[in-house]
Amino acid sequence: MTPNRPYLLRAFLDWIIDNQCTPHVVVNAEYASVQVPRQFVQDGQIVLNISPSAVTQFSMDNQALSFNARFSGQPMQVYVPMGAILAIYARENGEGTVFTPDTYFDEQDVVVEESEPVSAAETTQEPDKKKGSHLRIIK
Repeated sequence: MTPNRPYLLRAFLDWIIDNQCTPHVVVNAEYASVQVPRQFVQDGQIVLNISPSAVTQFSMDNQALSFNARFSGQPMQVYVPMGAILAIYARENGEGTVFTPDTYFDEQDVVVEESEPVSAAETTQEPDKKKGSHLRIIK
């Protein structure tokens, strides 16, 4: 199945905006292909306001989100692959969700290891010998 992060992100974004709150995303700035203003990165992460009033040319698909925004008055194109998004929340009340890093993968990141065929003799295991109980009756 495809990763659910893009679908959950869209749902939380719509929910936050529908409730007149300001959506923010937490981004892993060290993730490959991330384009964010480096001067605002702290501890390898950056928090971005993605409300419609703060960004222009907002685009989100199953691979990434991108938009134009101003940082300290300077315009910048921001690009964030889905795997780099760690959380989305409403600034006003903190409601949202956190994504675990291991729940997302890119198809090109999947490595299939080839293995040699295993013979039937190798898969047959000897039955385990029954061990005595380690419990004792105490009177």
